[in-house]
Amino acid sequence: MTTTTHASTPTVQPGSFLTLHYRLAGLAGDVINTFNEKPATLSLGAGELSPAMEELLLGLAEGTHTTFELVAGAAFGERNVDMMQWVARKLMNELGDPDEQYMAGDVVQFPTPDGLGSYAGAVVQVREDGAVLFDFNHPLAGQPVTFEVKIIGVL
Repeated sequence: MTTTTHASTPTVQPGSFLTLHYRLAGLAGDVINTFNEKPATLSLGAGELSPAMEELLLGLAEGTHTTFELVAGAAFGERNVDMMQWVARKLMNELGDPDEQYMAGDVVQFPTPDGLGSYAGAVVQVREDGAVLFDFNHPLAGQPVTFEVKIIGVL
């Protein structure tokens, strides 16, 4: 479904600041869906969406509501086995609460090396010695992705 627009309607360009609703879904359903809450705001090119998804937004007019189907691996790359890593319990204690109990499926935020940001890892397994196997792949890596978007505003 695409909304018709007039020639003076702003369109998404590299570096545009956007207000939008979007939904990302994989084989198991929605991973992100802002349609039932406050819309998202982002700056195109700032890395808040994958480059493949940002490319799809270019040229869309304000008011557009459309859905894209991306083939497996196109949105977030293929799954990378090197992104599965064991983290010692000692390091987990230093980074967080030493009494925390980790379970498969938990998502844990880690600080970036510069301390300015964070990244997430999903718990896959916990060993008897307390070490935790994390999957640092994006949850939709290696999957076909449905990307639904409604452009509310373009600056």
